Amino acid sequence: MQTALPILLAFTFPAERTAIGMSASSIAGVLEPEHRLHVLTPLAITFLTGAANWFFVGPMTTQCMKERKHQETRDGKKSYDPAPHSQRMQELNKKFAILHGISSLVNMVGCITTVWYGFYLGDRML
Repeated sequence: MQTALPILLAFTFPAERTAIGMSASSIAGVLEPEHRLHVLTPLAITFLTGAANWFFVGPMTTQCMKERKHQETRDGKKSYDPAPHSQRMQELNKKFAILHGISSLVNMVGCITTVWYGFYLGDRML
């Protein structure tokens, strides 16, 4: 949804009535020079952050989780159990923490840009 909804929002971008006529709607309106900063930029960033999570960060995190699960079987101890852990489990826990942090950061950027677009869209409705 993080990747598809920005595309849907671009296709449903509303036209605006001005003193000299109507501005373009849909993709044509998104691509107009006066809308690039407040419409195209946040929608593009939201799309890219969703795609990054879907195609890169998410699969890497899932793979790390699988490796941790296999290591739990080898060690006979859960990854979240109290120390001491094997060297490999410590490495996997650190890798997972980094990937999870990256995923959270990417999601936060996507959320912020969605709110940015929402404020701009709301301001146009006044």
